[in-house]
Amino acid sequence: MRKKIVAGNWKMNKTADEGLALVSEVTNMVNAEVTGDVIAVLCPPALYLTTYKSYLTGDKLALGAQNCHEKAAGAYTGEISAAMLKSVGVQYVILGHSERRQYFNETNAQLAEKVNIALDNGLVPIFCCGESLEMRESGDYIGFVKEQLTQSLFHLSAEQLANIVIAYEPIWAIGTGLTASSAQAQEMHYELRQHLASKYGNDVAQATSILYGGSCNAQNAEEIFAQPDVDGGLIGGASLKSRDFVTIVKARQ
Repeated sequence: MRKKIVAGNWKMNKTADEGLALVSEVTNMVNAEVTGDVIAVLCPPALYLTTYKSYLTGDKLALGAQNCHEKAAGAYTGEISAAMLKSVGVQYVILGHSERRQYFNETNAQLAEKVNIALDNGLVPIFCCGESLEMRESGDYIGFVKEQLTQSLFHLSAEQLANIVIAYEPIWAIGTGLTASSAQAQEMHYELRQHLASKYGNDVAQATSILYGGSCNAQNAEEIFAQPDVDGGLIGGASLKSRDFVTIVKARQ
């Protein structure tokens, strides 16, 4: 059975005290209200990971980071290694987010290295993929997103791939005023699962969790999560409000 995961990506938001209040609220709500087998992953700014770890109690909450460097260690001022994240109790790490690709020019080859180092250190990568509006309108947007998986993940063994979570981001529907329907989400999730099956076989593909990362909120989560190939969500803005985030988590339980 595929893991049900709802990950909250805080991005560059919240002061230390604001974040601590959010972590405490989410922890209390999840432990009191969530009865299913969903995992809620909180991904605050790296500065707060050590402090917040002790506040995430219960087996339905996990700690995630928003990024890591592709090298094990060295003279990379301002960067954070996978080993550092593991040493403070981080369990998941978001890799290849659309904002990292766009603003920091991360490539598929670089992300393959990040995936490797994360796995080597016992972290679960949440590997992001997705297409821009220009790519969506140009035609072969499905082939474009499949190629992101091919270049960054298909060097892995089946055993390694079992420790990967994929998150599909329809970049064209984030902050543009356009909305991706649940059917459009299902279309891409299905195609990505078939692409995994073409390389690793159906059993591996069916065991891989694929999250939806496109403007999922408390109002549309239940409809999106009802799609057969959508296993959860990578949540941005809605993860900054405790009630909204927990409502989304409950929609996936």
